[in-house]
This record gives sequence, structure tokens and C-alpha cells, in this order.
Amino acid sequence: MKDLVKFIAQSLVEFPQQVVVTQKEDGDNITIELKVAPEDMGKVIGKHGKIARAIRCVTKAAASKQDKHVNVEIL
Repeated sequence: MKDLVKFIAQSLVEFPQQVVVTQKEDGDNITIELKVAPEDMGKVIGKHGKIARAIRCVTKAAASKQDKHVNVEIL
């Protein structure tokens, strides 16, 4: 999951070297924290949060194949 979120975020932003993704697992629950440069925050969130929702949707689909629940937080 971590690699998937990192790949998507680096594809969207202007400063891909500043993308930091951390993953915490607690049983079947996975929390992924995404940090980007302040200049790139709008690109990751998108208008009305559409890009952020799409990232969450893709990761939830990938997690469902492994019978896990994922939560993506953009910091």
C-alpha cells in the first residue's frame, strides 16, 4: 500500500523527492500518512478533494484484495 500511494503522489507533484509516506499497521487496519511539499498540497488534494478521494478509493480497492481496511491521511 505504501508504495502505491508513494507512486501516485510522486506522479502528481512538482517536487517528488519531498514526498514522504509512512505506514502503520494494527491487525487488519492500515493507516497511511502522506506528506508533500506545501506547494504541492493542492495538487494532491485536488478541487473539492477529488484527487484525495481517488487516492483513497484506489488504496481501498487494493486493500480489499488482502482483506484489510486502509485509511489514507494527507498531512
